[in-house]
Amino acid sequence: MRPTLRPDAVLVQAVIAGALSFAHLHDLAAAAGQSGWKAWAYPVSVDLLLVAAWHRLRSLRAAGDSARSAWTWFMVALAASLGANVATAGLLDLGHVPAWLRILVAGWPALAFLGGTLLVHSPEHPAVTQPAGPDTDAGQPSAVEAVIERDDVVEPEPEITTAPALPSSEPEQALEPAPEPEPAPVAVPPALVAHARKVADDYRARTGYPIDADTLRARLGVPPLMANAIAAQLA
Repeated sequence: MRPTLRPDAVLVQAVIAGALSFAHLHDLAAAAGQSGWKAWAYPVSVDLLLVAAWHRLRSLRAAGDSARSAWTWFMVALAASLGANVATAGLLDLGHVPAWLRILVAGWPALAFLGGTLLVHSPEHPAVTQPAGPDTDAGQPSAVEAVIERDDVVEPEPEITTAPALPSSEPEQALEPAPEPEPAPVAVPPALVAHARKVADDYRARTGYPIDADTLRARLGVPPLMANAIAAQLA
């Protein structure tokens, strides 16, 4: 299926602007004394330098290099195109072109040639590679020579070290664990003891058995040490 051609407003605008700029550059070159095919070559030179500088600018940006030189030549070509558009808008008498403008128009080919040459032949940073084969530096040994020299080197004999003495077979006396410190007595408020006594009496009345420390701790909601201390006072 062939793609349908759709008009692009940006492309149409670019063609119109390029045609107008081309005509203005031609008129200015013809007014400055460049007749015939030379007047038509000037707008081609300016537009080509503008496109080449923009292409080089994008390439340098993509590579992460400095684009100062490309920006310079892009601005030079833009100034030449914009200057021709302004000069032919009625601000300059094309029948009496000043001498300085004739000099600029006459010197443009050399300037454009210099800019195009610098943009095309800009220095790059090639990767440093070591040449192989007979051109290799004689002062640096090759890989085969390095292996041969390594094989010729006499390695020192390993030192013989005595084995450490084996531990004695007699069992060592086990260290007696230090006695654990006795817990400090827990102070129980008298009101809590009285309440615990009521709980214990109720438990004995219902079950017929004295209350234990775990049940007392669950009923009162106190820590284990305090429950044991209360149970000791109730016994």
